[in-house]
Amino acid sequence: MLMFDVLYITVLYLINAPLLMYSSSYCNITRSMDFTVALLQRLEKEEEEEEEEEGSDQQSLAQLVEDAYKVSLKPWHGWISSAACKIALKLIPERAIFVGWLMGENQSYSLLKVEIEKLVQLLQPFLDDIHAMLAKFKLDRLKST
Repeated sequence: MLMFDVLYITVLYLINAPLLMYSSSYCNITRSMDFTVALLQRLEKEEEEEEEEEGSDQQSLAQLVEDAYKVSLKPWHGWISSAACKIALKLIPERAIFVGWLMGENQSYSLLKVEIEKLVQLLQPFLDDIHAMLAKFKLDRLKST
């Protein structure tokens, strides 16, 4: 699945990063995984609410991404990174296209929903441990510019 491939490649890159960049890279990959979890949870929650309430309006993918960004990444971004994210928000595809990419060929949304739940359940304990370690070494307050 595409999201696993991207995460795998990113982790491989960071493992091979120079030692000097290690702590900030570790912090950045943790925050990117926080963002991924926040986005997937919002996407799943929104779809559940849509199934329960017929005729309710879905938030656009851009709105879900912006909400996940505000919670997970924005507190750590300076003005340059925040400005870049505002531009990137304009490039987000339609929700149906994004969900189609995540599902892949011949997969139902219910199977994707199960995979999202599994991924979040697997990542959350690791993220909690990583956050505790970052806090222990006072690396949890690193900001990007």
